[in-house]
Amino acid sequence: MVETAVVVAGGASADLALPAGCEGAFVVAADGGGDLALALGLHVDLAIGDFDSISAEGLVALERAGTRIERHETAKDATDLELALDAALAVGPRRILVVGSGGGRLDHLFSSLEVLTSSRYGGVEVEAQLGDARVHVIHDSRALEGRPGELLSLHAVHGAAHGVVTEGLLYPLAAETLEPGSSRGVSNVFVEPEARVSLESGVLLAIRPGGRR
Repeated sequence: MVETAVVVAGGASADLALPAGCEGAFVVAADGGGDLALALGLHVDLAIGDFDSISAEGLVALERAGTRIERHETAKDATDLELALDAALAVGPRRILVVGSGGGRLDHLFSSLEVLTSSRYGGVEVEAQLGDARVHVIHDSRALEGRPGELLSLHAVHGAAHGVVTEGLLYPLAAETLEPGSSRGVSNVFVEPEARVSLESGVLLAIRPGGRR
């Protein structure tokens, strides 16, 4: 079983700090993410997409490095990121880490966050480093590392999140319900180096935006 699969999306700066756990991971580049992966010094096992974003030089470099190239038509029913996530899931990882940009097109960012929280990835630990922000998908319970004073926001997606309990945060939640469209979980604050978030049902996005209170 693969411990970690890394999905590299396009758009982020090459000076992005890679999170821990990328060493020895199975790496999938989603189209233009191939350029970023090369800049970060990652060996790409699979590059996937319609390749309308990657540079010609980047694609040649991947081919020379022995990367498997999986081409898709431009007119398709899924984004390159979704195709890459499905390919990562197929190798049976315990954890999927997405690395990419938090900027760019707003519709792409919104779609990416929705895809990350899909139930088909519910059996693996999913997180993302999107620019300065760290995103964690929580289906049951997660321990989250942070610094005292660092911000953490909780957002319910795909319906209400019931029985939400937090530990190690300034504003504790005790068996509460978070609803989509509510700002109830926004701008909480770490008071310990580790916080724990659990819920009885639903899905939460836990976002560390990179700022402090």
